[in-house]
Amino acid sequence: MTRPLMTPVTLLTGFLGSGKTTLLQKLLTDPDMARAAVLINEFGEIGLDHQLLDRIDDNVVLMKSGCICCTVRGEVADALINLDEMRARGEIDFDRVVIETTGLADPYPVLQTLQAHPVLRSHFRSGGVLTTVDAVNAAAQMNHRAEAVRQIAAADRIVLTKTDLAGDVTDLRAALARVNPVARVVTSDMGASDILGDLDAVHSLIEPDACGTCGHHHDGDDHDHGHHHHHHDDTLGVVTFSLTVEHPLDWTDFGIWLTLLLHRYGDRIFRVKGILAIDGEDQPVAVHGVQHLVHAPVHMEHWPDGPRHSRLVFILEGIDPALIRRSFHAFMRLDDTTGAKAA
Repeated sequence: MTRPLMTPVTLLTGFLGSGKTTLLQKLLTDPDMARAAVLINEFGEIGLDHQLLDRIDDNVVLMKSGCICCTVRGEVADALINLDEMRARGEIDFDRVVIETTGLADPYPVLQTLQAHPVLRSHFRSGGVLTTVDAVNAAAQMNHRAEAVRQIAAADRIVLTKTDLAGDVTDLRAALARVNPVARVVTSDMGASDILGDLDAVHSLIEPDACGTCGHHHDGDDHDHGHHHHHHDDTLGVVTFSLTVEHPLDWTDFGIWLTLLLHRYGDRIFRVKGILAIDGEDQPVAVHGVQHLVHAPVHMEHWPDGPRHSRLVFILEGIDPALIRRSFHAFMRLDDTTGAKAA
């Protein structure tokens, strides 16, 4: 029985009626999920009684596919610790965890728990956020329900459901990109391996062209030293904002700046993702922050296609992007009009 050093935890979220349960049913029967542990609210909700192989205890069952299902009684942290202890005793085996949230749940507290809990952070790591979006009703939900917007903003991958009933989803895809320009959008009729594939991979943190989806506003005169884009959707109350810097950054200065920024404004920063060119490093460093927390940086093996520039994408609520730009340029000692390193 092989126990991974750090087990990835994938969060499955989405608004009421968006197809989370249907997608979960599909994922649980896929061979790629054979060694997964799934945290759900109630066994009856997923309708998989005919696939049960054995009941390990009141809250944990083993399915014919090899997948483990666990109901959450109380805190998610307690459920994860219980699973990890059962694995350590050799009672069960799993190599990944999927947590299904309720349709009205804010995903950020669970993400914060994974990162901040003193026990969980030693055994589990974030495996990405999978958000289901109802292609028929998403536009109305995004306009009227803050939970739906936050679930989309948190996503590393967005799964469009009911596309067979929705017709053309071009406008919806554009609206999703305005809220979350760094999430890859797939459809629920794809295979499980395509939906889950490389979800938590480092190179999926930010695509080279993600900054271009944030808007088309350039700061200052035309130059090739640094620029930013932002898009503000007044209807949704969300700002997507990007920074691109062509000069290598000082890692210590950047780390202090990001930590202070999230400490001060974390409640209004849904997430920040980026790939950085660092002084003295040939390969890029990937960074990822969620509200007040910063995940451990990851040294990537190679640069993605495109220019080898530092790129940061922010998803904000109620913050003027100019505030972040000014603080970044001041802290990193960059010229505020050109982005070049100040003398």
